[in-house]
Amino acid sequence: MHSRPKLGVVAALLVLGALGLSGCGVRGSLEAPPDAKVETGNANPGQTGQTPGQHKPSILDPILR
Repeated sequence: MHSRPKLGVVAALLVLGALGLSGCGVRGSLEAPPDAKVETGNANPGQTGQTPGQHKPSILDPILR
């Protein structure tokens, strides 16, 4: 009978540990290796390539709007 509460505590600790580790890392874009060739064309940082007026219709539009 004593093993059930211990099992619950161990399971809770494992879940909390997994959640804690999932938050580790750096938020943002990936950096290229120092010796890699990076071709950006004429792109400017922070622009997506589409102007706000352009929109391609999608099947999910009725759900998202």
